[in-house]
Amino acid sequence: QVQLVESGGGLVQAGGSLRLSCACSGRPASRYAMGWFRQAPGKERVFVAGITRSGTSTTYGDPVKGRFTISRDNAKNTVYLQMNSLKPEDTAVYYCAAKFLGGGTFDVMDYWGKGTQVTVSS
Repeated sequence: QVQLVESGGGLVQAGGSLRLSCACSGRPASRYAMGWFRQAPGKERVFVAGITRSGTSTTYGDPVKGRFTISRDNAKNTVYLQMNSLKPEDTAVYYCAAKFLGGGTFDVMDYWGKGTQVTVSS
């Protein structure tokens, strides 16, 4: 079993940047495809970005394409989400998730972190 802990959230003005981190423990992160999801108040949780186990392939939700970048450092068992050009509509709780031996799909994840709040002011 793997434990996921997100960090790096906070309050930022529109146009600013934040970098989220997701620390994995319990098993090597390299065994897991990793994804970031977000949930805004009153809305369903949605996919933001995903990365394969090796890090060679990434995929993004349409609202964040060109602004967010997912990356990973398997030696540090950490996944990152660099968020640039932030907009008020990016405000949400951001969750890290892992899929054991996953490939390039992120529809069903096996493990979830507790989330970190990102608030973008206008």
